[in-house]
Amino acid sequence: VCSHRLMSFKRLLKAMLGRDPWIRIDERVAVVRIGSDYGGWTIRPDRLRAHPVVYSAGVGMDVTFDLGVIERFGAEVHAFDPTPRSLSWVQSQTFPGAFTFHPIGVADRDGELRFVPPEDPTHVSYSASESGTDAAIACPVERVGTIMRRLGHERLDVLKLDIEGSEYGVIADLAGSDLPIAQLLVEFHHGTGGYRVRDTVAAVALLRSAGFRLFHIAPSGREYSFWRPDAS
Repeated sequence: VCSHRLMSFKRLLKAMLGRDPWIRIDERVAVVRIGSDYGGWTIRPDRLRAHPVVYSAGVGMDVTFDLGVIERFGAEVHAFDPTPRSLSWVQSQTFPGAFTFHPIGVADRDGELRFVPPEDPTHVSYSASESGTDAAIACPVERVGTIMRRLGHERLDVLKLDIEGSEYGVIADLAGSDLPIAQLLVEFHHGTGGYRVRDTVAAVALLRSAGFRLFHIAPSGREYSFWRPDAS
């Protein structure tokens, strides 16, 4: 409890300093957190169908959320990550049959994007970059709607986006596509990669205009959980 209050105070302080947005949730509901301290996410269990379909974009080296929703809710999980360090890690693991890994990225376009490695060599996550550097690599990417059609999914119970800044473009794409997604989990990356607090504020407003309701913000001020009543 003390740790939670400390993180909430830090979030408020960052908001006062203009480093994080101060956004209020739309409603308080019963939630459950699934996964590790680092890789966990908060969802509404009451809005999951039997054997829910979950898309997990951005794997890195932590799939505790993915495995948790499989174990607890019998989910069918499709995970997406095209970056080298994640690919190497995934190939060294053994996963249950309900977990399917796809070596592609989730973006606001179909085709390729250039990804640059993290500045810290001990980190895993690559970031999409239009400019690129000599270290950038081209990776395949697809829109959420394209993936759903290819995999034969008419509806998603959960879409998780931890995609290092690409979430802003994907959110704009989702808002214009009206895809039936019951819950959307997003890690926002304002303050990195040229993205600003106002970009996150605008993204949340766009999701609200598309019918999503915000029900949880992590104490870190980065991970947001939304649900959409007409898709649940």
